Amino acid sequence: MREFRVSCKIMTGFTVIHRCVLLSTFLTLQLLLCITATDTLEANQIIEDGSLLISKGGKFALGFFHPGHSSSSNRSYLGIWYHKVTPQTVVWVANRNSPVNRTSGVLALDGHGCLVLYSSHDQRRVPLWSANATSSVDTYVAQLLDSGNLVLLQGLPEQRRMVWQSFDYPTDTALPGMRIGLNLRTGFDRNLTSWRSPDDPGIGNYSFQVHPNGSPQFFLYQKPNGNHYWRSGSWPWAHFPDLYNYTFVNGEDEVYFSFTVGDENLLLRIVVDDTGTMKRLRWHENDERWKEYWSAPKSRCDYYGQCGVNSLCDPNNVNSFECTCLPGYEPRSPGSWRLRDGSAGCVRKRLKPSSFCERGEGFLRLDNIKVPDTSAAVWVSRSMTQAACEEACRSNCSCSAYSRRYLEGKEKGCLAWYGELNDTVIFLDSGDDLFVRVDSHELAENLRKLSGDDAVVKVKLAIVVPSVASVLFAMSIFVYFRLRSWKRERVKSRWIKRVFDSAGGSNSSTGSLAATVLGANTIYPELPFFDLREIMTATQNFSPANKVGQGGFGEVYKGQLTNGEEVAVKRLSRSSGQGIEELKNEVVLIARLQHRNLVKLLGCCIEDEEQLLVYEYLPNKSLDSFLFDERRSPLLEWRIRFNILVGIARGILYLHQDSSGYMSPEYAVFGKFSVKSDVFSFGAILLEVVSGKRINCFLHEAAPRTLIGHVWNLWREKRVLEIMDPSLKECYVAEEALRCIQLGLLCVQEDAMDRPNMSAVVLMLNSETPIPSPKQPAFVFRRPGADANSVMAGGGDPCSINDLTLTGVVSR
Repeated sequence: MREFRVSCKIMTGFTVIHRCVLLSTFLTLQLLLCITATDTLEANQIIEDGSLLISKGGKFALGFFHPGHSSSSNRSYLGIWYHKVTPQTVVWVANRNSPVNRTSGVLALDGHGCLVLYSSHDQRRVPLWSANATSSVDTYVAQLLDSGNLVLLQGLPEQRRMVWQSFDYPTDTALPGMRIGLNLRTGFDRNLTSWRSPDDPGIGNYSFQVHPNGSPQFFLYQKPNGNHYWRSGSWPWAHFPDLYNYTFVNGEDEVYFSFTVGDENLLLRIVVDDTGTMKRLRWHENDERWKEYWSAPKSRCDYYGQCGVNSLCDPNNVNSFECTCLPGYEPRSPGSWRLRDGSAGCVRKRLKPSSFCERGEGFLRLDNIKVPDTSAAVWVSRSMTQAACEEACRSNCSCSAYSRRYLEGKEKGCLAWYGELNDTVIFLDSGDDLFVRVDSHELAENLRKLSGDDAVVKVKLAIVVPSVASVLFAMSIFVYFRLRSWKRERVKSRWIKRVFDSAGGSNSSTGSLAATVLGANTIYPELPFFDLREIMTATQNFSPANKVGQGGFGEVYKGQLTNGEEVAVKRLSRSSGQGIEELKNEVVLIARLQHRNLVKLLGCCIEDEEQLLVYEYLPNKSLDSFLFDERRSPLLEWRIRFNILVGIARGILYLHQDSSGYMSPEYAVFGKFSVKSDVFSFGAILLEVVSGKRINCFLHEAAPRTLIGHVWNLWREKRVLEIMDPSLKECYVAEEALRCIQLGLLCVQEDAMDRPNMSAVVLMLNSETPIPSPKQPAFVFRRPGADANSVMAGGGDPCSINDLTLTGVVSR
């Protein structure tokens, strides 16, 4: 932070009488009540060591603090910190490079509207730090807001306006509501600057600020030379919506980013520490610590220009050299390259300039790239097609690469680089496509690799191997796998018999289920059987920290096998009589269906009293994390939602972890699973996507207890468009919406025979084929011989996805 000083009127030519009057005034001020429990500093008040301004909600405090572990430190600073967080976390410092004596600091408002910090030992009260916006005589007050912003207000209480704020002069911390960026008209720069050390808040060696040239980027700079230390590339958090609601503005007058927080009780901050690391942090009250959500730089490829110019840094190469040359380039210093020093970068393989503008030259695409430094790049157009962008780059012999990137709105612009390409990195999970210009020789070489010439060479070499050795090797492999298959077949058969014998007893359904699975052994892949000790090691003895979910029949834990593979382990409840039934159902369904969109069953474990199912672990979030989130749901525009529904219909994109929430009635009540169950699930998901509400969410007291029932009532009253998600703001095609709702009601019919098959669903969704009128749907149904209320008994959570509770269900 740059210290903001505005010279206030300080009289220096005092007479003796004037000095006496000044001394009397000073003593009078010392006798006034110091500010201890208010958020406002007025003209007749002071803040000195030991007194505080506390924001109205009690979140922040302003006063003098003494950094360092020693209580005897003589350095004192005026700062703002979290009032209820221990240890003390300072977010703003006024006199960073001008500390005062431990107990001599005084903050006051003088008669000219200056907010002045001075030493009480100084008879002349020369400001060590000051802030004001005008020299006119008026009424001024300073106020500490619950945002952590110290503001200077001018005028009477009912007409006050802000003339200065600490948010314009940040130190090392960005708080919600603060802007970090550059005013392009005035040159006023709001940036973050690190402390010198954890004990010294003076201006440190690292600063975070925006670079507006080309496509705007944020840099960490390192002093004393201002070298680039880290570069954001694309706006660094655009792809990670989370607790921080980010805003990035790239306008004609200003380029900046800021963030807000939906929950005012959350304490979030972004800080640049004294080591040059930028962090996003959240305060955890229970643990009494700041938890790190993101930081940079982290890997070697995060450091600016790690591999020099015209190179590509790959953080995935953790055990080898991370640097490679871009297509068409070779190491400038092969010797240094062999020693794993890529700082010299790369040069063109063929230096003849005309080779880039001759016939046959073209572009090679690199995926998931942190594009090169855009400081010298040029926006060819703010909206341009892929072909036009490539042609624009091809027509200029100096153009070395191009990329189509989102600038504003939904249009992709064309960004072109001329000359060398610096700081190009492969991103692990996201990034842009970069098209690198290569000559005809490089393009032909790349095409030969893709055509499989290398494979032909390998085949020819394989022919040279002695035929006898090949036959013996093949026979040994055949015998090995044959014996292995036979052994696993026997083990699996014994396991299935044990499972179903122990579960079914004399139940006649047990034999048929076992026969079903045993009969499928010759068709479907065999399941590995895990040792209980291996599962307990993978899940850290089923540690609560590894628990990722809980269903009607047990809990789900995240684990890591000895080979590093992440898995999800479903631990069937010991106390539930339905646990073994759930095990049988899942084994039969996975063995029979093998649906490509079901979570893959990797294996199982039955040992002692434990029944465990091991699935592949899916780290990505599902559709509901956006659909049912008030902040994210507006991102799902109608066209996006409709395309999602079409994709689900075509692939029956049904997530296995949601199956218990979308049970068809014949499965939930009678324990039967049919081919129409996926149709029911699709109908339920369709209504959720259109309405933005969960299927089992209570709507209000007088309404039915499910979304399906509510939609059915609106359908009968011809008011069905009222169910549309409010976040769509009526920006949808009414005919498509009505067609989707009608098709959804048709898919959730109580009788499975009344539901269409999936081929009919796809046809009706993608055409104007007439859709039959739906009957009263399921979950407004009556179980034969039972009161519907006994089936629909729910819990107290108005939006619980596991609201359906069944007891005593027997497979039929």
